Amino acid sequence: MEYVLKTSILMPTGATAVYDQPLSHLLQLREAKTRSISPENPTGAKGQGGSAPREEGTAAHAARELGTGWKVNPYIHIEPGTTFTLGEIAGSGIINHIWLTPVGTYRDLILRFYWDDETEASVEVPVGDFFASGWGMGNEPRIRSLAVCVNPQSGFNSYWPMPFRRGARITMENRADKKATIYYQIDYSLEAVAENTPYFHAQFRRTNPLPAREVFTIVDGIQGRGNYVGTSLSHGANSPGWWGEGEIKFYLDGDDAYPTICGTGEEDYFCGSYGYGEHTIDGKDVYENFTTPYGGFYHVADYEGAQRRFGQYRWHITDPIRFEKDLRITIQCLGWQSEGRYLPLEDDLASVAYWYQLEPHTPFPKLPDQEALRITD
Repeated sequence: MEYVLKTSILMPTGATAVYDQPLSHLLQLREAKTRSISPENPTGAKGQGGSAPREEGTAAHAARELGTGWKVNPYIHIEPGTTFTLGEIAGSGIINHIWLTPVGTYRDLILRFYWDDETEASVEVPVGDFFASGWGMGNEPRIRSLAVCVNPQSGFNSYWPMPFRRGARITMENRADKKATIYYQIDYSLEAVAENTPYFHAQFRRTNPLPAREVFTIVDGIQGRGNYVGTSLSHGANSPGWWGEGEIKFYLDGDDAYPTICGTGEEDYFCGSYGYGEHTIDGKDVYENFTTPYGGFYHVADYEGAQRRFGQYRWHITDPIRFEKDLRITIQCLGWQSEGRYLPLEDDLASVAYWYQLEPHTPFPKLPDQEALRITD
C-alpha cells in the first residue's frame, strides 16, 4: 500500500509547484466519481439519496409529519438467521471509508467482503472485532488511529482503502435469534485501479481456552504476494497474574521451524511496554490505556467477571510485512511463575489479521459456531 503525497500544480505562469505534505492529495483533480451507499441510498445511485417514500422507510413513524427526504430510512433491520447485502457496487473503484453502528450481539453479526466475482469472501470477521472492538456492545474502546477509529458510543470507522476492479459486495449475516438494527455508510470512488494493485483481506480466529503449551495462530495459509498491514487481538486472561509475555512470530516465504521476524513480547508488539503500566489499586488491576495512529491497548475495567479482558491493535502502515509466496503468524501466551520462570497460559484469544494481496486468495477456515464465538460471563 503506497501513499502518494506529492502533488504537482500548474501555476498561471506555466511553472509547476510541488507540494509535499499530508493533505496535498486534496489538491489533485482525479478522474473519479464519489459515491456513497447507506440505507438512504442503498444502491449509491447519483441523485437518489433520501428518496425513499415515507411509508416504506424504517423511520416512517418519526417522519410521518415531514415526508420523503426527512430521514425516512436511516437504518436497516436484519432478521434472525438471514444475510443482508449492505452494498453492491459495479465497476472499478476504491472503498475509502466505512462508518457503521450495529445494535445487536457483535459476535453474532458477521461482516463479509467480496471483490470482483469471487465466491469466497476476502473479509470474514464479526463486526466488533473488525473494528478492533472485540469485547461486545457497551465495552467499545475509544480508538484514534489512522486505519480504524471508534468514537462514542459505538461509532465504528474503517479507513483501510479497499480497491476492486469489476465490483464489490459487502454483506452482514445475523446469526442471532433476534433482529439486529444497523446504521451504516460506505463511501467509495468509481475510478480506474492499476492492474498490480492488491486487494484488502481480513480474517478472524478465536481459541478459548488455548490448550496448554500451544501457540495461538493469528493466520496461516496465506499464499501469494502481498503486504501484511495489521493485527487486532482481544485477550481474555483466564487466570491471575501478568498475561502478555508471549512472542509474536512471522513465518515468511518458506520459513519452517523458525521465523524471519520474532518479537520480544505481546505488549512490545502492540507498541507498549512493561505490562502497560500494570499495578493494583484497592485490590484491582489497573492499566494505562492508550491509542495512537499505529498501536493501542485498552482494559475492560468495568467487567466484574472472573476473566480479565483486554484489547490491542497494531497497524503496519509505515512498516508493512512484505511477503512474496506465503505467510503464517503465531503468538505465544505466557505469564510468570516462581523463580523467574515463564508460565504457559490457557487464555481466551481472538484475533483479526489484516493484509493486502494479489488474488486469488486461499479460502479461509470455517468460522467457529456461535457457541464458540460468543463472549460469556
